[in-house]
Amino acid sequence: MKNSIAERVSDFLKDFPPFNLLKEKPLLEIAEGVNIIYLEKGDVLYEKGDHYHDYFYIVRNGAVSLYHHAVEDNTKHMVNINDAGDVFGVRPLINKENYKLTAIANEESIVYGIPIDVFESVTNKNVKVYKYLITSFASNAYDPYTAEENTKIFVDYLPNTSQDIVNFQSANYTKNPICCKADASLQSAALQMSEHRIGCIIVVDDKKQPIGIITNSDIKNKIATGLFPITTAVKNIMSSPVISEKKNLTIADAQLKMIKHSIGHLCITEDGTPNSKLMGVLTNHDIIATLGNNPTAILKDIKRATRTKTLRAARRQANGLLKSYLEQNIPLTHIVNIISQINDAVTMKAIEIALEKMPTPPPVTFSWLALGSQGRKEQLLFSDQDNALIFEDVPKSKYEETQNYFLELAKLVNKSLNKVGFEYCEADMMAKNPAWCKSLSEWKNQFKDWILNTDEKAILLSSIFFDFNHIYGNQQLEKELTDSIYETLSRSSVFFRFLGRDALKNPSPLGFFKQFLVEQDGEHKDLFNIKYRALMPLIDAARLLILSKQVRGVNNTYERFEKLAELEPNNKELYESCAYAFKALLKFKTKQGILHNNSGKLIELETLTKEEKLKLKRCFKPLHDIQEALKLRFDLANF
Repeated sequence: MKNSIAERVSDFLKDFPPFNLLKEKPLLEIAEGVNIIYLEKGDVLYEKGDHYHDYFYIVRNGAVSLYHHAVEDNTKHMVNINDAGDVFGVRPLINKENYKLTAIANEESIVYGIPIDVFESVTNKNVKVYKYLITSFASNAYDPYTAEENTKIFVDYLPNTSQDIVNFQSANYTKNPICCKADASLQSAALQMSEHRIGCIIVVDDKKQPIGIITNSDIKNKIATGLFPITTAVKNIMSSPVISEKKNLTIADAQLKMIKHSIGHLCITEDGTPNSKLMGVLTNHDIIATLGNNPTAILKDIKRATRTKTLRAARRQANGLLKSYLEQNIPLTHIVNIISQINDAVTMKAIEIALEKMPTPPPVTFSWLALGSQGRKEQLLFSDQDNALIFEDVPKSKYEETQNYFLELAKLVNKSLNKVGFEYCEADMMAKNPAWCKSLSEWKNQFKDWILNTDEKAILLSSIFFDFNHIYGNQQLEKELTDSIYETLSRSSVFFRFLGRDALKNPSPLGFFKQFLVEQDGEHKDLFNIKYRALMPLIDAARLLILSKQVRGVNNTYERFEKLAELEPNNKELYESCAYAFKALLKFKTKQGILHNNSGKLIELETLTKEEKLKLKRCFKPLHDIQEALKLRFDLANF
C-alpha cells in the first residue's frame, strides 16, 4: 500500500537542497521516517545545552528562529531565521554534540524532523549532500568566523572534472636538463641543443645553480642578426637571472608565473630559488601540450595584434576561458589573476596602437592608470572604462600644448577599448576628459584638495580614483603620486570619517525576516542589486581600512582583507570572512553576468534556486559586522 503522507513529504523535499541531490527511491525512504512537528508561535524545538536529537530539521511552513544566549546575562540574541526549505539543527549530524543555539517558532510552523540514521544510510557518503550540510551547519553556527567553519562556508571547492585535475596536478618538468658553463662558447651550446633536439640550455655555476638560460630565440635575435659572433661566450647573450620555482608547483601556478614574467621556461630548483641546485626545467610547450585552452595563447595574440579587431577577438576568447574556468570551479584567485593579466595586456596594446597613430612621439613621459574594478584587478566581465593619465611636469607655457597631445592619445585609446567591448564611462571618468588627464603636480594638487577639503563630490570620486593601478608608461610618476597621497592622508583624520560614512551608505542586503532588499521603483524595480547591496560595502570597507593603515600596493579587495588579517591578528577571523565572502559574491555576480549576457549586478531573485539564495545569504553574514567595526573605529555613530 502506498504511503500518501510519505509521498507528500517526498514531493516537498525534492525541491530543496540537499534532498534535490537524491534519487526518488532513497528520498522516499527518508520521507517515510520523517517526524512531522507542529509548532505554535513561541514553541521551543530545542534549547541550548539540550542533548542532541535523532533528527535534523527542515521548515515546511512558517519560520523558526535560532537564538544565542549571551554568557554574561543569559539574554537571547537572534542569529538566524529559517523559513520554508531551510535546513537547521545539523549539529548532531556533523559533530554529535549538544545544541549551541535555541530554536523557537517565529510563527505558527510545520517542521519535518529528518531521521539521522536513515538519512546517513541512504545517502551513502554522497559528497555533494555532505558538502551542502557542512556549509549549512557552518552558516547557522553562532560564530561564523571560526577558522574551521569559515573555510567551509566560502571555500573555493576543489576541482572535480578531468580538466580540473589537469590544471591542479603537479607540473611534469624535464629532469636532468642539458646545461653548460657561463664561459662556454655559444657554438658549443648550440651544438648540444641541436644534438638533444631541445629549445633551451641552462647556464649553471660550479654548484649547479642556474644563473642564466639560452633559448632558440636568443640565438635567432642575437647571433643570426650579427650582434654577436657564434664564438661568443654564452654569458654574453644568456637571459639572467632565471625565473625559478619548486618542483611541486601546479600546472595552473606555472602558467600564471610564465604569464607574469613573459617567459616560456621555468627552472625547477630544490628550494624554488636560483640559489639552490637545478633539478629540471618546465617549458611553455609542456603546458600547452597538456592544456587545450590556455591564456598564454590569448596573450600572444594580444601582443602580436596590430589592429583593434584582433584585440577584440582575443578579449572575447578570454570570456570563453572565463566561462570555462567558472564551470570547472577553478579557484577565483586564479581566475582573477589570469583575466587581470589579459585586461592589462589589452590596454597596453591599445595604447601602443594609438601611439603609432600619433603624428609625433610623446613630448614627455606619461603613466596610464586603470581605475575602479580594473585598478583593483577585479574586472572579470566587460564593464565601463575608468582610466586616467599622468604626464610629466612641463613649464606653464607648454602645459596646454602637452595636455592636448595626451588628450588626443587618450581619445584613440578610449575609442579602441570601446571597440574591444569596454563601454564608455557614463560619468566620463576617462583619460580623454581634461579633468582626468593632468600633469603630476596637478594630480598631486587634485588629491590634496579631495583629502583636505572633503565634500560629497570628493568622496564620490574617491571610490574610483583611490583604486588605481599603473598599466603603461613611466611608473615613477604613479609612485610619486602615491607618495604624495599617503603623505597628505597622514595629515587628515576627518577624511577617513567621511569615507567611513560613505562605506555605510548601503546597509545589510537582508531585511529583518531574511528577505532580500530589492529595488523599490524605477526600471530595476524588484531586482536585487548585488553590486551595490553586497559587493560595494566590502570594497568600500577594505579601501578605507587599508588607506588608514598606510598600506601601499595592495588594491584587490580580498587581498586587502587578507593583508588586514595579517596586520590585526585580533580581527583575523572577521577579515578572512570578508575576503571569502567577497570572492564568493564576485564569482556569483560573474556567473549571473555570463548567464544573462550582462554585467550580472542586477538579479531577478525568482530565477535563483533555493540553494543559490541560501549561498547568497551566507555571504552576507560578514557585512553587518564589518560595518559595525567601522562605526566604532572611526566614531561614525553621530557623524
